[in-house]
Amino acid sequence: MGLRSIRDTLQRNGLRLSRDLGQNFLVEDAIAERLARLAGVEAGDGVIEVGTGLGVLTRALAARARRVITIEVDSGLVGALVGESLLPDDVELVHADALELDLGGLANDLVARHAVRAVRVVANLPYSAASPLLRKLLDLRDVLADWSVMLQRELATRLLAEPGGRGYGSLTVLHALVADVSRELDLEPGCFFPVPKVASSFVRVFPRRDAALEPGELSEVERVVRAVFNQRRKTILNGLRGGGLPASGDRDALVAALQAVGIDPGQRAETVEPERLRALARQLSAQPGS
Repeated sequence: MGLRSIRDTLQRNGLRLSRDLGQNFLVEDAIAERLARLAGVEAGDGVIEVGTGLGVLTRALAARARRVITIEVDSGLVGALVGESLLPDDVELVHADALELDLGGLANDLVARHAVRAVRVVANLPYSAASPLLRKLLDLRDVLADWSVMLQRELATRLLAEPGGRGYGSLTVLHALVADVSRELDLEPGCFFPVPKVASSFVRVFPRRDAALEPGELSEVERVVRAVFNQRRKTILNGLRGGGLPASGDRDALVAALQAVGIDPGQRAETVEPERLRALARQLSAQPGS
């Protein structure tokens, strides 16, 4: 589409983009085509795109996939997309907030109506919405082949962090338990308009079909890891005691649970491996009153 074309389209439609809202659009079709390839999109696939923008990436996805459903929350952009026919005829545009949509239902609909081979999610969305979307996608791991998301580079680094490393936290742990994360491409600010103040990374997430979690167990693990990582400067024992968990008032029970899974109560959460935190969540859920 090109920077000049983007500017002209926005001006014709009376639209102003905001860095504060995280509205940063790809400016080169070649990069969009590369991202579509890196996302693994092939003929026969169905794609749910989050964050249509002006359709630069959408068009690249549609050129490769059998069917694309693209979601845009901004009514002004939706008007421009429709009014200027910026999307291919076989792309379905949904005006909604992806965080409030039933993405699993959309995925099942792609399979039922269009007989797609696999459903993938591709997202270039405001950075403020990235973490909630990533968490939502983890719950859809049984219906999605994978998902690829443009992230602030700092968040991408967090997803790939090791225990004890910079950025290791609750989102890292949840991903490590059920998925494999691959950083596919780093993009500099100049690849976008308006130019963001941070660099970006395009990350692809592959759900593991052999993840050792029971149905619904990820939410139980999440309760525990968020409790201990919300108070990072405290020991894991004190994090649990202040985390609002059912057993948080029973210090001896918490110490026993930690010791049972090989965690020193004096450790800090960011040094504990994901598998031990999963074991801790199981230990705590087995206690009376949990």
